[in-house]
Amino acid sequence: MTTSLFDLKGKTAIVTGGGSGLGRDIAKVFAEYGANVAICSRKLENCQDTATEIENEYGVKTMAYECDVSQEEHVKRIVESVIADFGQIDILVNNSGATWGEKVEDMPLAAWNKVFDVNVTGTFLMSREVGKNMISNGSGKIINIGSVAGMKAESGEVLNAIGYSSSKAAVHHFTRDLAKKWAEHDINVNAIAPGFFETKMTRGVLEKSGDKIRNNNPMKRLGDPDSLKGIALFLASNASSFITGQIIAVDGGSSL
Repeated sequence: MTTSLFDLKGKTAIVTGGGSGLGRDIAKVFAEYGANVAICSRKLENCQDTATEIENEYGVKTMAYECDVSQEEHVKRIVESVIADFGQIDILVNNSGATWGEKVEDMPLAAWNKVFDVNVTGTFLMSREVGKNMISNGSGKIINIGSVAGMKAESGEVLNAIGYSSSKAAVHHFTRDLAKKWAEHDINVNAIAPGFFETKMTRGVLEKSGDKIRNNNPMKRLGDPDSLKGIALFLASNASSFITGQIIAVDGGSSL
């Protein structure tokens, strides 16, 4: 009975930014529990490598797509392709993200816009297009990847990326608002707010302030590849059927 709560067999998940990092980890755990997986990002080669690895390891249907989530026509085309290839979309993970490290007084407008275009507009566009299919099917699970940076302000010594933190706060509120609006369609919308994980995006920050970040964390460590898998599986499965509009921090207590 417990296993069936987390069973994703027969489901199709689309994971943006799924070719590497946290998105790759999420795509793999979905496949481990039986879901077919569509992986998309701007770097098709990464997606193809991950799709091949997942298909060989878990035997589920996995396909790779090139998509810039900030571009409306890209999103429409990819969602149409995934529906044509898989039949429907049951789970969406909005994981594609961008950041820009700079002092506020020196941050270019183009950098601010780039971060918001990917993190906020991309989340909106993917949710809108996939949501049409979910509304038609009468159910769905949307998981947005926010950040602890969108829950609390950090000193410039730790994180100087106001565009990123502001965009993730916007993702959190988008999650709550959309959850309330689409609850009538039996679509659960939740967000995961990771703390500091060792990824390509955080490499520069961790090289500069890694020891301080670890020491300030109640658990005295960073997130590892397995730290996000459980909550992603939970939010994608029937185990979370009565949970919506929640922002769940996975951060070792750093947001406390």
